[in-house]
Amino acid sequence: MSAYLTRSRVARAALAAAAALVLTGGSAAAAIAAQAPAAHSTRAAAPDFRRVCAVTHQPGIASCMELIRTDVKQRTEASFGGDQPVGYGYGPASLTSAYKLPSSSTVTNVAVVDAYNDPNAVSDVATYRSAWGLPACNTSTEAGCLTVANENGLASPLPEDSGDTGWATEESLDVDMVSAICPSCHIFLVEANTPDFSDLGTAVNSSIAILGADFVSNSYGGGDSSSDSTYDSDYYQHAGAAVVASAGDDGYGVSYPAASQYVTSVGGTTLTTASNTRGWTEKVWGSSAGGEGTGSGCSGFEAKPSWQHHKGCQNRIDNDVAAVADPNSGVAIYDTYDQGGWLEVGGTSVSSPIIASVFALAGLPAAGTYPSSYPYAHPGDLYSVTKGANGTCAPHNFLCHGEKGYDGPTGLGTPHGLGAFK
Repeated sequence: MSAYLTRSRVARAALAAAAALVLTGGSAAAAIAAQAPAAHSTRAAAPDFRRVCAVTHQPGIASCMELIRTDVKQRTEASFGGDQPVGYGYGPASLTSAYKLPSSSTVTNVAVVDAYNDPNAVSDVATYRSAWGLPACNTSTEAGCLTVANENGLASPLPEDSGDTGWATEESLDVDMVSAICPSCHIFLVEANTPDFSDLGTAVNSSIAILGADFVSNSYGGGDSSSDSTYDSDYYQHAGAAVVASAGDDGYGVSYPAASQYVTSVGGTTLTTASNTRGWTEKVWGSSAGGEGTGSGCSGFEAKPSWQHHKGCQNRIDNDVAAVADPNSGVAIYDTYDQGGWLEVGGTSVSSPIIASVFALAGLPAAGTYPSSYPYAHPGDLYSVTKGANGTCAPHNFLCHGEKGYDGPTGLGTPHGLGAFK
């Protein structure tokens, strides 16, 4: 397990007041502010988040990319009386406000690919949706419904239960984020038998070819290798579908399948409210000292796609776009299988399903195209992230520093509506 930078403990003095505001019908802006993650003091303390999945360095094996806040006490929905989990991270209203996303009634198929089975996935996402005021599953249209399938796209047999691997918490995060961004989407949770790329990749293929998903989120990754081109052709090269992957949580460095030239590579930011026109501000999630933060970099094996023209790397450059990922500006999710209910999480496992869902809101990809190219045609429809760093990468500082226009950690930027995803 990777070492993390020392972080501060939580201060939650405003929690009761924020909860009272929401329960008594405060303004929309105030409700969004009440969803904000906990503030941090400057007093040094033990690290305040941990990995959900153990890191493996075995070739061909992936790890999920989710971080849990350890300084936020988990609570059941009953303790909130069926209401929003105020103080547990951003909810749907905050996320759609930050990225200026519209509502939609279109029923679109979005798949999230993970390993092992979460037996509580359907009931947990129903609780998430109810608490945040999202529509319940419509069994007639499948809007807002969650369908669980195995890696072959079938209802049974499902893989063995996740146990203590952490993948069930990852699954809760993925389906909750799709619900938050695209409440009318029909979500497919496609569960691979193991975290081998062969099983996960089979699940990607089944998501598209059997289940009919046009948008597939992959919140996992491993090191890039000489096998990447084989994995590309076998599993991740799907023209006409938006295949999206997390960039990683260990700071500067490349992760696969995010490194695939056929995949939209999604980096991570620190998202906070601000008194500007947007109402929000973002910086690169990470530190110039390295150790934690969004992945980024120059692939050692993948060819550069035709839509990338940046110098300083002859091969594929990660990333294309980004969204919130810092656990200290985290999101609220609900999991009762291997967690205690509501918890606050981060990692690029947050940003990947967010971006897959933004693609879904934007409409079906054009036949024969790779949606990872779309933002490059519409960079003005993204918020450029110009501050922060996720490591040291001289002399090509753009690979790990936020810059105007394109940079490695956040790509061309974060969503400003849907224009860059069409």
